Amino acid sequence: MTDPTATLHAGAVDAEAALAAEPAPARGRAPRPRDLPARLPRLDHIAFGGDYSPEQWGQDVWDADHAAFDAAGVTLLTVGVFTWSLTQPAEDVFDFTALDAIVQRVADEGRLICLGTGTGALPPWIARAHPDVNRTDHEGRRHRYGQRHNACWSSPDYRRLAAQVAGRLAERYGSHPSVVAWHIGNEYGGRCYCDLCAAEFRTWLRRRYGTLEALNEAWNTTFWSHRFTDWDEIEPPSALTEHWGGPGKTAFQGITLDYHRFSTDNAIRQYVEERDAIRQHSDLPATTNFMGFYEPLDYHRWNEVLDFASWDNYPRDLRAPWASALAHDLLRGIKDGAPFWLMEQTPSVTASRDVNPVRRPGVMRLWSWQAVAHGADSVLFFQMRQSRGACEMMHGAVLDHSGSLETRTFREVAGLGAELGRVGSATLGARTPARCALIVDWDSWWAVEMADGPNRLLRYLPTIEAWGRAFWEAGAQLDVVPVTADLSGYDVVAAPLLHLIADDIAERLDAVARRGGTVLTGYLSGRVDEDDRRFLLHAPGPLRALAGVRVAETDSAPPGEANPVRFSEGSVSLAEAECDASMLFEVLVAEDAEVVARYGEDFYAGEAAVTRRTVTGEHGEDGRVWYIGTQLAQSGLSAIVRRALDRHGLTGPYADVAGLEHAVRIAPDGRRLEFLLHHGPDPVGIALHEDGTDLLTGARHARGAVLTLQPTDVVVLDTTAAG
Repeated sequence: MTDPTATLHAGAVDAEAALAAEPAPARGRAPRPRDLPARLPRLDHIAFGGDYSPEQWGQDVWDADHAAFDAAGVTLLTVGVFTWSLTQPAEDVFDFTALDAIVQRVADEGRLICLGTGTGALPPWIARAHPDVNRTDHEGRRHRYGQRHNACWSSPDYRRLAAQVAGRLAERYGSHPSVVAWHIGNEYGGRCYCDLCAAEFRTWLRRRYGTLEALNEAWNTTFWSHRFTDWDEIEPPSALTEHWGGPGKTAFQGITLDYHRFSTDNAIRQYVEERDAIRQHSDLPATTNFMGFYEPLDYHRWNEVLDFASWDNYPRDLRAPWASALAHDLLRGIKDGAPFWLMEQTPSVTASRDVNPVRRPGVMRLWSWQAVAHGADSVLFFQMRQSRGACEMMHGAVLDHSGSLETRTFREVAGLGAELGRVGSATLGARTPARCALIVDWDSWWAVEMADGPNRLLRYLPTIEAWGRAFWEAGAQLDVVPVTADLSGYDVVAAPLLHLIADDIAERLDAVARRGGTVLTGYLSGRVDEDDRRFLLHAPGPLRALAGVRVAETDSAPPGEANPVRFSEGSVSLAEAECDASMLFEVLVAEDAEVVARYGEDFYAGEAAVTRRTVTGEHGEDGRVWYIGTQLAQSGLSAIVRRALDRHGLTGPYADVAGLEHAVRIAPDGRRLEFLLHHGPDPVGIALHEDGTDLLTGARHARGAVLTLQPTDVVVLDTTAAG
């Protein structure tokens, strides 16, 4: 039969052909269309199970595995994620014997399958036969075979072989009744700096800029005599060229920013080639598993190529439930608010960090329901049985090495499976009715962290998480959206560290305020254009008129040093009228705004630190624009966010209950589901704000009834009639 990958690159990429065949990367970022609906697997329940790799042990273990899965209520297994060396042991040999047995056994047990393409890790023979598949790292070292995440996405051989095996898998299993979804690759990550990537980067740049004159202008190459006169003079920005002291320190921000964009587009292209090879035999929905707030790849750019979003939740800080909540919101936003899949989480312990604490009793259940509360239509684990060897043999699993059903982990997993079974299809397809948006922009993330000042220690992700925490503590329903999102449905829009301004984002934020909404932004926003060139304007550049402020000076300080900020009376609700500020201090001149808080120390004591502008509303109610010129302590930031939410009636009903999370989803049939998740260390009592039926217990609760929640307790209320 015809090889479905015959049209893919078989040798060195022809630049002129690539120029003609592929669309140009956009100059500017027009608002993204919202008519790309997600296609999720068609299920009648929350998918429950996870990564299963029975190829790692003999079939004599499979009977015990499936008996345990029955006891736990497992409905779906992800298989084939790392089986490439089995399914294709040589370039001209395909052997599906092992995978056939795995798929058939899972199907015989009545379980569904999310089938991996296996392309997340190379077989050794590929690296030996085609050395170009091996990556070159930031320091310029060509890697030899080993580990995973080890393939260059520019390699014609890797692209050809990966698409080929994906197509062969789809041809063999695409119509299998138990297969419901495709899992392409695994945790796409990293960047490559080889000669193939250099050539592809130049091709990408030619499509983006058209001429060297335009590129030189965008990168400001008259600085340090960098003006390019031939495309082949351009090198990837690495430790051998423009960088020193690590990937974040570059002499030319423009070239590094473009290389980051190119790397994302290169990963997307490789994913699409596998997806298209699958499409020739199967129309089942396809995804790849993301990693939350992962700096190297701009996940928002994947919107148009994923059928549905999925991700792996391995929190860095086990004491920060707002961080996981925010990451769930990010993944939901990738497909414009549609549900996503929780593809991986540990049921007990990770194995990738220096210190790997075990999940305390009840926490796995609590975090699983948190994922569902924020939009997950699956609860899946890595891994179903603990690996016997290699670097993940200490990683937690539903079944440990003994296979015992008497472990605490297994008992908790089985209990969760029973609960999910009782809920059935109630949450499937449900969306979050958010009227608050937090803008997350990878271009700004990259630009602000590669800026050579004013404070290199100020980081994007901790800032975003602090803002997310403020919304989380206030019980607000929040969407995390790209800078290109349609903002017309939001009453409160936060845009922290919006360092890079492109297209019409300033006008769209202004429109939020002019229809009576509230915009919150602040320090280091509005500094550079889409090419990372400074605006020839007073900071905050294009946001100056919106905020009604001008930045006169910017001071910075190392961690541990603080300047107290004093709020005017009645401006926000704080236990005291001041809080600490740190890291960065913009001295603001209020041109068309009122001063809400002032610095307490240093030569700029008494100068404005926080302002609020009133915007005349076009249809009655006035809008507000807050500008926060410094990194406030969490209490101060949360107080400002709370004030904005209160103004619009968007503060949650349990906002004053410490540690209690409140999330809402609206099902396709109109059913209103409210999730109460208690992350705090002590019991709390709350008076319910609506009548509701607990889907986990069947208990009915009247409005005003006092409900006591113990630590890690979960309540899922159907409040449809009340709503």
